[in-house]
Amino acid sequence: MSRINDFRGRFTSWRSFAVGAALLAGAAAGGCTQVYHHGYMIPEGALEQLPLGSSQEQVLIVLGTPSTVATISGEVFYYISQRAEQTSFLPQKETDRRVIAVYFDKNRRVQRLADYGLKDGKIFDYISRTTPSGGVEQNTLGLMFKIFKS
Repeated sequence: MSRINDFRGRFTSWRSFAVGAALLAGAAAGGCTQVYHHGYMIPEGALEQLPLGSSQEQVLIVLGTPSTVATISGEVFYYISQRAEQTSFLPQKETDRRVIAVYFDKNRRVQRLADYGLKDGKIFDYISRTTPSGGVEQNTLGLMFKIFKS
């Protein structure tokens, strides 16, 4: 009988260890965060290769095909990206959204570059360090940021 009690004691200890190890492994795996990038990812230093006055062809060579194009008040190329994170089995949560805008003049030369994102809940241009004022530009950007919001 003492051999059975000895076996049960060892089995219980081993089982407790195994359960503890499994819980610890599950907790470690459960804390993993995966990062996802959707849309256009701008290459490092790409905007510096496009000085004002660059041709539309140069923009296409450096940045590639835009996510979308607008022709409301002159032609604008928009390159849209989104960064999201997912922890364990929770749904993805958007952590950053960017819209690179390349504005062209009537001769299809770069007139202005903008790197829009959200800062303090408002659309913000990280190049000029300003928020767009009202009008067509702000309405267009507002739609893009709402459309791509997760």
